[in-house]
Amino acid sequence: MLARLRQWRRQRILRRAGIPPYRWQRVLSAIPVCAGLDAPARARLWELASLFLHDKRVEPVHGLQLGSDERATIAAMACLPILNLGLSAYRGWHTVLVYPGAFLVHHRYTDASGLEHAESGPLAGEAWDAGPVVLSWDDVLASLDRDGYNVVLHEFCHKLDMANGEANGYPPLPAGMDRHAWVAAFTGAFEAEARQYDAHEPTALDPYALESPAEFFAVACEAFFECPHQLAAALPSVYQQLRGYFGQDPRQRLPADRCVR
Repeated sequence: MLARLRQWRRQRILRRAGIPPYRWQRVLSAIPVCAGLDAPARARLWELASLFLHDKRVEPVHGLQLGSDERATIAAMACLPILNLGLSAYRGWHTVLVYPGAFLVHHRYTDASGLEHAESGPLAGEAWDAGPVVLSWDDVLASLDRDGYNVVLHEFCHKLDMANGEANGYPPLPAGMDRHAWVAAFTGAFEAEARQYDAHEPTALDPYALESPAEFFAVACEAFFECPHQLAAALPSVYQQLRGYFGQDPRQRLPADRCVR
């Protein structure tokens, strides 16, 4: 009975608040990472994006104005990673804050020796544990080029990582995935990329990935959707783990990468 009630509520929301087809076609055609989705996947993404906009508040700040197309653009990119995971993967938080451009943040943290530090600087995006996702609209627009950079994918994959606690590069894995294989793939790739970086050699991922296991996961996810051919060739074990996690293989629908760093 409970499942039937949930399905009834879902269909009622979609009938009343679903993204209009004309808008959805326009928005989806302008997002390169969504290219090549077959009809069932497009329909599933439409449902998720529509429900996302119903359940989450997309709030522009500092004078930014966002129309329906802009909100649908954010929702479509945010929901691409959960195409086969479901909206419940984003449970426990409710807001997306969108600044016009890079925003200034101030953070305090305590290091391993107990010393407290304060840091300030501009960011393109940020994800808070049990709190909002924060985005720069300028960087959302910059994410529409499929050049390897996508702040929406990056920050929302941080949210997936946080679903079982603090972001650490180890999100809740779907049934049937081997956690030992996941850890081995990501740990091995992280260490290999760090050695290359220390040797002043090119790395497969943006060096920002080496900031922490959490950033490595988010940058790898970004590359998985933006540059799948490149990631699969350079870090095949990481690609295969992400393929199993997301239940997707973007190489099958996207043309050869044109990603540059």
